[in-house]
Amino acid sequence: MTSRVLITGATGFIGGHVVAEARSVPGLRLRLMTHRTALAAPAGPDTETVYGDLADPATLRGSCEGVDAVIHCASSIGGDEPTARSVNDQGTRALVEEAARCGVTRIIHLSTASVYGRGPFTRLRPGQAEPAPASATSLTRAAAERHVLAAGGAVVRPHIVYGAGDRWAVPGLVGLLRQLSAGLTGCEARHSMIDVRALGRALLSAALSPKEPAGVYHVNHPEPVSCSQLLSTVVDGLRLPWGAAGVDVEAARERLAGVPYALHHLGMLAVDHWFTDERVGRDFDWEPGEGFTTGFARHAPWYRGHLGR
Repeated sequence: MTSRVLITGATGFIGGHVVAEARSVPGLRLRLMTHRTALAAPAGPDTETVYGDLADPATLRGSCEGVDAVIHCASSIGGDEPTARSVNDQGTRALVEEAARCGVTRIIHLSTASVYGRGPFTRLRPGQAEPAPASATSLTRAAAERHVLAAGGAVVRPHIVYGAGDRWAVPGLVGLLRQLSAGLTGCEARHSMIDVRALGRALLSAALSPKEPAGVYHVNHPEPVSCSQLLSTVVDGLRLPWGAAGVDVEAARERLAGVPYALHHLGMLAVDHWFTDERVGRDFDWEPGEGFTTGFARHAPWYRGHLGR
């Protein structure tokens, strides 16, 4: 039975939810790694905080001493390529080497389905497609995966992660709708999604499972969400003013000409990004919980406050 877990990226969007889940497990001792932000909650008797910067491998020395598993959530997203390579690629390699030095064999690494590239992907299972990263972030996260897999660890690839703390996925959709000043019609492409709380449970469950997960897993809610359902849920939940009128995909492309980030989001939305993996529940002893419509309603107040700021 795992008794002490190291969580990197403990103050981040997903890592913070892993910590919240872990604190509810009786007897579990936590070592939380952070390099920048103070932890919001008191550490408590079963929790310690350590400084570690993936961009500075020397600071990782000793971080894995005495732990039974590592949940690696830290990464660099959306920055320049040298930083992404230093943190995601070289930093993960250094962390894996430190885990090996300390005799830690269970490493659970949070990655992303973005390593596959732009799609379309329909009912894609692990092993059915090779990574084809289309950005510096995805390229270096794919490199991080290779270090973990070579050490016998498990790689978790979610697609769209939503919930309190999300500053990328849903805010990006809102930016797209704002640029369109309308909803999107006739777009039934399907997308895998997961509530950040369910993802936090999955990562922790993988670390604590009686089985020892290894290889690549797609961790999402098993029911994909159509583009139209996704956008209508966001419009209704956030009370956005652009939902009454709608444009189709081709008209949207014309309207968004000259707005690269919005065209990027539209291009992703317009084709399937549907990933499946029936092994997750069995190997992680995990249930995905409620679907997107119900889950998003619980997070909508946080999004309204964040977007209002």
